[in-house]
Amino acid sequence: MAVSKTMKTGTAGKAERPDVNRSICPSRLVLEHVTSRWGVLVLAALLERSYRFSELRREIDGVSEKMLAQTLQTLERDGFVHRDAKPVIPPRVDYTLTELGREAAEQVWGLARWTERRLDEVFKARQAYDDARAFAHDEARTS
Repeated sequence: MAVSKTMKTGTAGKAERPDVNRSICPSRLVLEHVTSRWGVLVLAALLERSYRFSELRREIDGVSEKMLAQTLQTLERDGFVHRDAKPVIPPRVDYTLTELGREAAEQVWGLARWTERRLDEVFKARQAYDDARAFAHDEARTS
């Protein structure tokens, strides 16, 4: 039985299951790619439609040309993004999600939308935390 490059063989000769909690598990790197700041935003944008590079850069406010290129290349290598270079002048390159990319994009976009919906609660929690820390600091100074 062949074992993939990403799986180690255990002591019983069986392939070990991926476990993102293990430091050597290759799923950690994939998770990092899809959940990075730019990875999430690229995947989310491509959920809507295909984009050319310059359109995508305008859509994702704040991303540099270098970071967008690196992110697209990484997501393409992992099989999430398809790069379609058309042999025309000027060159035209379109980026779309693969089936795997669409599945990942839906997952991370759900988390991003949840974050937007719960932002007020996060701000309140931060304020409560900061207030408690400031109070404890003041108490320690006056004791």
